[in-house]
Amino acid sequence: MTQSKFSNLVNEIIEGMEDLKAKKITVLDLRNIENSICSFFVICEGTSNTQVKAIANSVEKRVREQLKDKPWHIEGMDNAEWILMDYVDTVVHIFQPQFRSFYDLESLWGDAEVSELEDKF
Repeated sequence: MTQSKFSNLVNEIIEGMEDLKAKKITVLDLRNIENSICSFFVICEGTSNTQVKAIANSVEKRVREQLKDKPWHIEGMDNAEWILMDYVDTVVHIFQPQFRSFYDLESLWGDAEVSELEDKF
């Protein structure tokens, strides 16, 4: 079960990621950063284009079914190297490992409180 310090939306996003065996799930809490663009980034990895797309679909389905919410915008589904799902106050990033390493969001948002979840498999 996910940590209670996160919003219901973040918890459902994490569950959707875990359902499809996403790796290295990390939550960046941006709430204490002045002028941040949202409250949370939820970041994970998939090992292929197919898995990255499947994780995004799982997150979207789970959030829709559990919270009756849908993303405001989704980018990157065509090439599935980095899919961004914008839930306005929470932004989901689903990467293939080499693209996650290249963009290194955790370092770019180094002032954020970082929670790394343990892989469940």
